[in-house]
This record gives sequence, C-alpha cells and structure tokens, in this order.
Amino acid sequence: MIPSLEACRAAIAEGERPVYRGRVDVVSGVLVEADGVPAAMGELCRIERGPQLGPINAEVVGFRGTSTLLMPHGDLQGIAPMQEVFALGRPFDLCTSNKALGQVLDGFGAPLDGSAPAVRGTRRTVRKSAPGPMCRVPIDEALQTGVRVIDSMATLGRGQRLGIFAGSGVGKSSLLGQITRGTDADIVICCLVGERGREVREFADQVLGEEGRKKAVLVVATSDRAPIERFLAPFTAVTYAEHFRDQGKNVLLVMDSVTRFAAAAREIGLAAGEPPTVRGYPPSFFATVPQLVERMGRTEKGSITGLLTILLEGDDPNEPVSDTMRGLLDGHLFLSRELAQAGHFPAVDVLNSLSRLMPTLVDDASLAHATTLRDALAAYKEGRDLIDIGAYKPGANPRLDQAILRMPAIETLLRQSIKDHTPIEETLDLLRLVATTEFSS
Repeated sequence: MIPSLEACRAAIAEGERPVYRGRVDVVSGVLVEADGVPAAMGELCRIERGPQLGPINAEVVGFRGTSTLLMPHGDLQGIAPMQEVFALGRPFDLCTSNKALGQVLDGFGAPLDGSAPAVRGTRRTVRKSAPGPMCRVPIDEALQTGVRVIDSMATLGRGQRLGIFAGSGVGKSSLLGQITRGTDADIVICCLVGERGREVREFADQVLGEEGRKKAVLVVATSDRAPIERFLAPFTAVTYAEHFRDQGKNVLLVMDSVTRFAAAAREIGLAAGEPPTVRGYPPSFFATVPQLVERMGRTEKGSITGLLTILLEGDDPNEPVSDTMRGLLDGHLFLSRELAQAGHFPAVDVLNSLSRLMPTLVDDASLAHATTLRDALAAYKEGRDLIDIGAYKPGANPRLDQAILRMPAIETLLRQSIKDHTPIEETLDLLRLVATTEFSS
C-alpha cells in the first residue's frame, strides 16, 4: 500500500526532531521514573522493552526531583530499569476519519473489533483547548431524545451539556441506551469508562443495534484497563466528536460515567504525588473536568451535545464529583431509587431535575404546560402522606384535588417502555393535552 502524502510528511517531521534518550530508573505501582528525559507535561515518550514485547508509549504525568514520571499506555509488564526511554517531543494525538463510524475503539483510538485503524485522516491532539467564548453560538434548537419525560419536562438543546445523576442500579445505562436509539442527532459518540467487559458487546449489539452503529463511534476503556487509558478515553471521544462537528454535524456525545473517569484521575494524581484534597480527589481532577466539559457545545460549524452520567456514592447528591458537575453543566436529571423500585421507567425525579435552556427551546405555551405539571406533582408530593394513610378528605385542598385527578394522565406521559420512542412533536401534544384537560371525579 502506498502511504499518503500526509503520512509521508508526518514521518519526515518525526525524523527531523532531535532524539533525547534516557533510561528507566524506578518502576513503582503504575508509574515509571526515568532519568535523562527532557519532556514536558503531557508529552509522549517511548520505552523500549526489548524485541519480544516491543516499545510502549508513555505519557509524562509529573516530575520528582530530576526524574520524569511516566504513565505507560498499557500495563507495566516487561518494563525494567536501564531500558531506554525516548522523548517523542509531541503530545498524544489521533488520526480521525469518517471510517471510524461503526467501529469500537479503545481509549487510545485503536480498533477493538478487528477493523483496520485509520491511516488517512486529520491528526488531532487529544488534549486541546475548548473553543473561545466568543466562538459560541446561542443554543436555540431542541434535540429530540425520544424520551417523553426529557422532551416535555427537561427539553434538551443541540449543544447543551446535561448530567444524569443516580445511584447504582437505578437505570442510568438503560436510559442512555434509549436516548441513543431515539435521538435525531446526526452522529452518536458513546464513551464507556470503567464498564464491565461483557457490557461492551451488549451495548454495541443490543443498545445501538445494526442500524444505530452505522452512525456511531464507540470508545471503550473497561475496568481492567490502565488508569491512563480510562483517563484518556473521554478525551478521545470528544476529539472524534469535534471531528464530526467541524463537518457541520450535530453530534450527541454520551459518556458513562464521569465518576469512573474521576477515579482514574485520582489514581494518576495520587501516584504522581498530588495531595488528596476533597475525599481523596487531587486538585488536578477539579482543573481537568472543566477542560473536558467546555469542549462540548455549539459553534458556528456544528454542535456537540453532552449527556454525562454521574454515579452518586450512597445516593448522596452532594459528594464532590456530582457537586462539581452540577456547577459545570447546563442541566441535570436525577433518577430516583424509589421510582425505580416501583417499576417506574425512566425513573426521573421531575421535581429535582432541570434543563437550564428549556425556556429558550420551547414556546411559551409548552413551558406553561410543563409548569402546570410540575405544580401538580409538587402538590401531590406534599399531600401524599395524608393520602396514603387515608387522612385526606376531598375538597379540603382544591389544588391537591386536581393533582390527584391528573396523576394517572401524568403517569402515562412520564412512564415509557425502554423500546418506545416518541417524536418530540407528539410528546409536546401529549403534554398540552394532559396540562389543559380539566379532570373530574
């Protein structure tokens, strides 16, 4: 195969760089300490492990005295003191191409499904700056998810960043799968961080399906992978999202989950000697997350809509990761364990969920109808204890009386089968019908 002109230029540029050679000094835990390697933070080095295992790339994550701290892109097998280390003089980058559609990639962008890696495309640095504030375009167009409770009560816009907060086993992954099948986005980028290995094939075959995979790229770093791969996987995913956004596409980026990305950042930070600050998380995590989130959004070329799941430890909504993410995102959905245990899917707690952009995405009538339903849910919640014990007498509170009569219709709107996808126009019509109908006993 004849190499492309771009590949030849890259090889020439690589050969023109001066080569700095050092040696492995200490191998400890997940880190490699090397001497004589003048490399900057975030740059790549190559460790020569011998002819049997071959070289492995490693990223500079810190310094200790005169030693350079390296995090290998893989496990530490075969790395030993006195092995040669070469500074490559560049950060980690990817060759992005439209041929990635339908592929399953690892955290470094290499195919996991046996397909050939992209050799022709655009090389992009994985860790790059977000678009400038003045390059942003107002988000004024709704994105269909096919999920009625989202499209009616927390409408999502093209370019918005929304967090899905829930404890374990409440239905986050199922909800994400339903959204990826029902969305009208042009491209779907799915990033699975720290998931079980068996769930990757299930997500690709059952959640996305054959048709869904044609417009999707799946980036995966399972729980057994090195912390640097679990850390870089979201950056690889958003880099591919930017590739399609710059072609004028509306991209939906789904990430599951931020919490496992945070755990990888904690492993790397603590290994590099950072002090644990809030519940063991190093300062670098709180500086890195905004850099990832801000790369999503809408520009003059296209949009990247972000759906990010956050696992609540002990169902605590104020733990450090969730508290940080709420301040960075444009809205949040809270999933209720009580609703999930009652068989209510999706288990979205409407009263505790919010889309900050909904007032600009829907007309005044739809916004008023959503407010009416929120008021009915709030009234029912306030009087539920009295209703459950039979102490409430109809007529004592007209607002609660109407809420009780309206609840079956509200339940019909908010509950939905996992395989059901409702167009947003139909959802808003149902919302209007439920909100404007006067129910009588």
